[in-house]
Amino acid sequence: MGVAAHAEMPIEKIKSINFPNWLKSFPFIVLHLACLSALFVEFSWSLFYLCLGSYLVRMFGITAGYHRYFSHRAYKTTRWFQFVLAWLGCSALQKGPLWWASHHRDHHKYSDTPEDPHSPHRTSFWWSHVGWVLSNDHADYPGNNIQDFSKYPELRFLSNYHWIPGIFLAVLCYLWMGFPGLVWGFFVSTVLVYHCTFFINSLTHLVGVKRFETSDESRNSLILAILTMGEGWHNNHHHYQSSANQGFYWWEIDLSYYILYGLSCFGIVWELRKPGEKALNFRRRKPIRKKKKKLTKISA
Repeated sequence: MGVAAHAEMPIEKIKSINFPNWLKSFPFIVLHLACLSALFVEFSWSLFYLCLGSYLVRMFGITAGYHRYFSHRAYKTTRWFQFVLAWLGCSALQKGPLWWASHHRDHHKYSDTPEDPHSPHRTSFWWSHVGWVLSNDHADYPGNNIQDFSKYPELRFLSNYHWIPGIFLAVLCYLWMGFPGLVWGFFVSTVLVYHCTFFINSLTHLVGVKRFETSDESRNSLILAILTMGEGWHNNHHHYQSSANQGFYWWEIDLSYYILYGLSCFGIVWELRKPGEKALNFRRRKPIRKKKKKLTKISA
């Protein structure tokens, strides 16, 4: 980020970007360092599958729970499954559902403007990726943003004690497969969920394809969609925020939506919101066609 960009920002913001709260960030740093212990445990395919399963379940908690349900109310569900989604999201150690959803609603309200909590265009890649989480600027959350869910005492409890599901998962991995299970099923998996989630805040506003004309710089990315179970279709999402599916077409892989659709077949979730033809064609960018070069005949 250039000097001019820094000059437009409040001094307090610059300090937060340059100097995270290292005491508060200590558990986050320790988790990253703990991943190095994977070098000292014998690898096995059972550990790989444990890591993958832990990753997918918790990524679903973030994508289908924290994001599409708590942030955007893209579908409806029962109160007990609402709690399950909140528990799975908390197990990813990305704070509670009320904190996550409240800040995410601000992101959409002020996307890529100075009020956006994590725009890479208004701050830096570092800030949008992880710096905003490690600073004191967003330790609390605007309660008025999330009044629809803050009325539930169980969700307030999980938001206050959001570390409990994560600790429970760590203990479960250890009891199941010992220290190697803790390393791969919890340490490595947690860090992977962290950064793949954070890439949506940072990379999908920098690289990718823009299908719709939105007021921000959101982009679509197939690679990030695969890594995040569908969240990589970020320009789609910013165009139609309340959709339960973020892959709008059959070729756009959206694993979270496939699972939600399966759950809807059993009545666990319902009223999955999707964009209609009008929304799919509104403010759609015309593809750029390359001009064909004319072949000039060279006379002998």
